[in-house]
Amino acid sequence: MAEQLVFDLPVETAFGRDDFFTSAANSEAVSAIENWREWPLGKLVLAGPAGAGKSHLAQIWTEISGGSVLDASADWSVGGVSGPVCVENLHAIVGNRSAEEKLFHLHNVQGENGRALLMTGQGAPSSWAFALPDLASRVQGSHLVQLGAPDDTLLAAVLLKQCGDRQMQVEPGVVEFILRRAERSFVGMRDLVAVLDRVSLQRKKPIGQRLVREILAQMEELE
Repeated sequence: MAEQLVFDLPVETAFGRDDFFTSAANSEAVSAIENWREWPLGKLVLAGPAGAGKSHLAQIWTEISGGSVLDASADWSVGGVSGPVCVENLHAIVGNRSAEEKLFHLHNVQGENGRALLMTGQGAPSSWAFALPDLASRVQGSHLVQLGAPDDTLLAAVLLKQCGDRQMQVEPGVVEFILRRAERSFVGMRDLVAVLDRVSLQRKKPIGQRLVREILAQMEELE
């Protein structure tokens, strides 16, 4: 019987433009990010499910706009913000009045100074029941781009890129096998590839469907 596997490999995620694959699920969002100077009122809300690529797009945007990224629930000061800014995870501060007031203040400062504001969050803005009505109005009045869940084309491209970067030996049909069974998110694919790479090296064998099935079963037990 095979030894129990340990899932502790750190994985550094690449957030460059060349590392982001475009498909039907995210093409509208990519276009909006690349044409950020055309946002109505200089602001955009980028929403979608976890693992759909919001943070990656936020990082791409900071590179092309010269902006910075803040987490909505982190400890930051509006006075310390300059230039274009992205505030991530708006859904996480719903009901936190002090955090909502800070975001509302930042929203006004960015608008008054003609500086772009990108906001991201999970779900749809209409479901973010902010305690502060003025903030809810500002967010819902912003131009919205909704990211769809990753489709097969996008997930396959990400999977092949990650395997190629690690120089992994993958048997024919494995990519399709993974897409039918694994968690359908960028994060899920990244974690699975990291574990498969480690186990394949330990056993000195290429990655086949049997190994994928075994690893997925063990990962499910750890959840």
